[in-house]
Formats: sequence, structure tokens, C-alpha cells
Amino acid sequence: AAWYVTDILAGTAPPRHALRGKIAFKTGTSYGYRDAWSVGYDGRHVIGVWVGRPDGSSVPGLTGRRVAAPVLFESFARLSPGGYAPLSPAPEGALIAGNADLPLPLRHFGPARPVSRTARGRTLDIVYPPDQARVDLGLAAPGGERMPLVVKIKGGKPPFIWFANGALIARVKHRRSVRWMPDSSGFSSLTVLDARGKTDSVSVLLE
Repeated sequence: AAWYVTDILAGTAPPRHALRGKIAFKTGTSYGYRDAWSVGYDGRHVIGVWVGRPDGSSVPGLTGRRVAAPVLFESFARLSPGGYAPLSPAPEGALIAGNADLPLPLRHFGPARPVSRTARGRTLDIVYPPDQARVDLGLAAPGGERMPLVVKIKGGKPPFIWFANGALIARVKHRRSVRWMPDSSGFSSLTVLDARGKTDSVSVLLE
């Protein structure tokens, strides 16, 4: 049973830019975006990662997949720069079968279905600024004129709630853009939450 669980968890797609190789891992997110966690193991190490606030308050957009999993994989990369320790091979007598080889009632995954335009339109995306962008607002120049950051989205269902670095900055009924005047230069995290509970976040460097 342990090998079957490991085989399932090792088949989960890793975060982008993760070290090549396989680890078995699982992520989780608590109700209200209060806790994000990820636990994983290779053939030698077990690591658990928790991300959240000490007071247990909500951080919109905080999920195990988005926040905790990259930290988990970075930790493994630092422990094993040459590659992950191999997971245990299948034990003797283990049943290994593809989906097509299973009895029909056990086949959980059918052919991929095209996503309709209606379904695509329900997604919520921050279109400006893009993730990891560098934006010059005049914050780094002493005595210079400072400009607000204009953030734009597409999709989603109004009203929208906006957060910067976890703090509420705006509530808007229909407009798909918001202006925010940051206090200082540096990296900032921007998150938008719509009426369906969908979120999107970007991290930008403000100068």
C-alpha cells in the first residue's frame, strides 16, 4: 500500500523550474486561505513546509500549490544539489496497469474535453502588471514625482476585492482596474478576489 501511495504522489506535476527528478509530495490549503502546506519525500529525506500568518488571519490567494510547494522543492534542491534520492522500486507482486487496462468501472479518466468559451471566460487573470515585472513609479528617486500603480484584470465575476501585500486596498463593483499608491519601493504581492472566490496574484518589483 505504501508503494502505491508513493507512486500516486510522485506522479503529481512539480512546480515550474523544479529540479529534475521525482519526489512524492502533497499540498493542502485550509479554509479561508489561512494555511498553505506541502509535505514531500524522496528516497532519503522527508520535508514539511507550512506558510501562513502567526495570528491565523487570512491571506487571499495563499495556496499550498502556489506558495508552499515551491519552497518544498527548493529545500530538496539545497539538500540534494546532484538530484533527488531515488524512490523505492515497485515491490514484487505489485499490480501496475494503465487506465486502458483497468475494468471499465475503475477508469476515472476519459478523453480530454475541449473547454468552452463560456468556461474560459470565467477565469480571473491579472493582465497588468505581469508576474515578476519591474515597474518604474518614481519611488526610488528622492524628491521625484511618484505615480500610482494601475493594475488591470480580465475575466472574473464582480464585485472585486484587491489586496496588496495581504492588506485590503480596494473594493470595486464593476471596474476591472484599480490604482494603488505604494508606500515604498521593493517587491510587492498583488491579489484580486472575485465574487465566485476565484483569485489571481502577481509579484512585482516597484521602483
